[in-house]
Amino acid sequence: MNQLKFASASMCGIRQNAQHSFAMRHGMMIYRSNALYSFIPKNGCSTLRLSVAVANGCIGGIDRGHWIHNNNETFNPSLGEAIAADYSFVVLRCPFRRLASVFLDKFVSKEPPAWGYRDSMQRKIELDSLTFRSFVLSLKQSHVMNADIHWRSQESFLIYENYSDYFSLERFGDAVNALKDKIDLDVIDARELTRHGTDGFETVDDRCYADMEAFDLALMKRQGLCPSHFSMYDDELIHMVSALYKADLALYREKFSDDGLLFK
Repeated sequence: MNQLKFASASMCGIRQNAQHSFAMRHGMMIYRSNALYSFIPKNGCSTLRLSVAVANGCIGGIDRGHWIHNNNETFNPSLGEAIAADYSFVVLRCPFRRLASVFLDKFVSKEPPAWGYRDSMQRKIELDSLTFRSFVLSLKQSHVMNADIHWRSQESFLIYENYSDYFSLERFGDAVNALKDKIDLDVIDARELTRHGTDGFETVDDRCYADMEAFDLALMKRQGLCPSHFSMYDDELIHMVSALYKADLALYREKFSDDGLLFK
């Protein structure tokens, strides 16, 4: 039997258990293999949500790929399905890379999560002048840390105490091969559909970009340049993110040692 991670975290009825309900909303059943995938934003989830939608017969391929954005909860498991799943998996990511990625993507491009962040800051900041350092500092406030799924702790998305397989985004090829072998899931690359990463940009790390304003980073990207994830950090930020995402780092190290971590 699959042991649920947050079911006993509260003595209230399980439907009122906020932690469990949040994790369940980010689970997807792959019906023909009775498998459950827990998706974590910024961890290759567009590729896997697309792959699940195709495997479940709802769309034919990437040409209908935008369907996934309005159907995140379409394949959510019931309690019974979660307990009885034959196979489960999740993709983890280096917390340092994930946080730099969300800033360079969502904030520099002023996508909806950035505007939601501004609301969580009582609209006291301007997105154009926001820096990565200021963003990280603000995450010390719990309501800001939990304001959006793209930077919320990865641990929050876990339905189970233990999964059949843990994969790292840093070695995503291992996941592609294993999922084909174990549950006959064809992984369909969605990067051309979403363009959320740094693919197509020349990455630069000639200096620390932690204090460059988002507007100037946007100008860089228009020129085809993007700071590397490494160049978004200095020692202060490494220590800060290590503390903020302590549980995520511990889980990542438990499953993959230090392989794939941006900073050891």
